Amino acid sequence: MKFLVRDRIFGIGDDYWIEDEHGRHAYLVDGKALRLRETFELKDPQGQVLVTIRKKMLALRETMTIERDDAPLATIRRKRLSLLRNHYRVELVDGTELDVSGKILDREFAVEYEGELLADISRRRLSVRDTYGVNVVREDADPSLLIAVAVCVIRLAERERGED
Repeated sequence: MKFLVRDRIFGIGDDYWIEDEHGRHAYLVDGKALRLRETFELKDPQGQVLVTIRKKMLALRETMTIERDDAPLATIRRKRLSLLRNHYRVELVDGTELDVSGKILDREFAVEYEGELLADISRRRLSVRDTYGVNVVREDADPSLLIAVAVCVIRLAERERGED
């Protein structure tokens, strides 16, 4: 399953569609305006909230959270003891950890679980400007979670580099 995500998802108050590989609306990104912290909801085409992305306010390191049904689902932060600058850890509430590594700012990276590829994120082979693809490789993977993870690590990498 491949999805096309607009590059600048973090425009407060912006709403836009993430499309599937056939150009159909797959998810609506609802940017919540007038909030103290960055908050975005990922909704299905019927308007049902699938996940909520938030920037964690009080954290020693830049951190973002993903929630489902108002309950924490995952926490994303840069890996502390990594030789690679572009290496992030996703900690799911059930104790599962996902690794994200690659060229985050170039939109060329992968999401893995115990060395197995779950999704690859890439701009290559896309003619749509300011867009990257999220290719969910495993059939049993949660596309909304993997899209949210991609959005979060890109935002964290941009903030680390001083882009706001």
